[in-house]
Amino acid sequence: MDTIFALSSGAPPAAIAVVRISGPQAGDALTRLCGKLPRPREAKLASLRAADGSLLDQALVLWFPGPKSETGEDCAELQLHGGRAIVDAIYSELSKVNGLRLAEPGEFTRRAFANGQIDLLQVEGLADLVSAETELQRRAALGMAGGRLSRQVDAWQERLLTLSAQVEAALDFEDEGDVADLGVDFAAGVSALAGELREALAAPSAEVLREGYRVALAGPPNAGKSTLFNVLVERTAAIVTPIAGTTRDVLERSVALAGVPFTFVDMAGLRGATADPIEELGIARARAEIGAADCVLWLGPEGEGPAGAWEIEARYDLADHVLKRAPVQCVSAVTGFGIDALKDALIEKATAEMPKPGELALVRRQRELIQAAANALSEVASLRDPLVFAEHLRTARTAFDRLTGRAATEDMLDALFGRFCIGK
Repeated sequence: MDTIFALSSGAPPAAIAVVRISGPQAGDALTRLCGKLPRPREAKLASLRAADGSLLDQALVLWFPGPKSETGEDCAELQLHGGRAIVDAIYSELSKVNGLRLAEPGEFTRRAFANGQIDLLQVEGLADLVSAETELQRRAALGMAGGRLSRQVDAWQERLLTLSAQVEAALDFEDEGDVADLGVDFAAGVSALAGELREALAAPSAEVLREGYRVALAGPPNAGKSTLFNVLVERTAAIVTPIAGTTRDVLERSVALAGVPFTFVDMAGLRGATADPIEELGIARARAEIGAADCVLWLGPEGEGPAGAWEIEARYDLADHVLKRAPVQCVSAVTGFGIDALKDALIEKATAEMPKPGELALVRRQRELIQAAANALSEVASLRDPLVFAEHLRTARTAFDRLTGRAATEDMLDALFGRFCIGK
């Protein structure tokens, strides 16, 4: 196996640059640079030298012999001064060591997974933690990366194995009369576990936390959507003109309001038939966005918006404008009236619908596999044949194995680890 190395801190120049090395040649590489291996897991100030003896840098070095390391392999860490030339010089020297190469994106984490240091649920949490931009995202990802869901799945698996053992014992020894009928305890155990899985599935989706609470601004052309959109995202992102139909495509921007992630969506104005094929395509996309939104702000005529949309009176500042009779919010993007109240209302709504800190939240892959396990257990409750019991329980166990990565496909792993940067 190759030994890999990469910069795991921010791009230089910086105060410190951290270079990680993992693999069977990590000890040789560290010895080549500083003359000898430091004591395991103790930071040591060392002079890093090239093969010709020239000084490369004064750095802190750490040595983590496997398997007690982040990747489960021999690992070394170099905490360098963060100049670009220093990092380039270290890279150049490491590349001369036989068997060393630059790491690919996510390869350190993938090796940790392959060596049993973390499971797939923790990997997904790490990926979300690296990309977290708000406090809510950070808290949720930290819990997942720390193994909160992994521990829950392990507990489910243990109970499932106990149920499976009861069925297998009944099948193996039924002719000898040594094993009683499965009876009510078995049925109660299956029902309780299925109920816990359904309860987990009822939790809010993690996608809304990962991607942001999606708010679509909808209405006919020239209803003030783009003007309000620019105010909400606090930048001039959409072109605003008096000409109706200026916005042809979907425009989205992500922002954090009071630590809550949002994605605001501006779109083409909705109207009937149009001879312009580009505008027609824009309207079709706008309708699709309305269907995908978590909340729709309707800026058009009162009562003509999609079901559940918030009626927004967006031109509260115009003296000659006929106001809506029962708007959810009245705003003026020109004067700023009502904007803070609208933001507060959106924050309150999003917070109520998003996963709470410490609450279990599932991404689509996790939800589908837990649903498969729950379905298999529900089938057991309606059957009488222990042979069929055993098959459905095996189906549930397989779903849990795929959930934690014990039965993951290479394509899925490639897609997941591709989310990481080089050095992670």
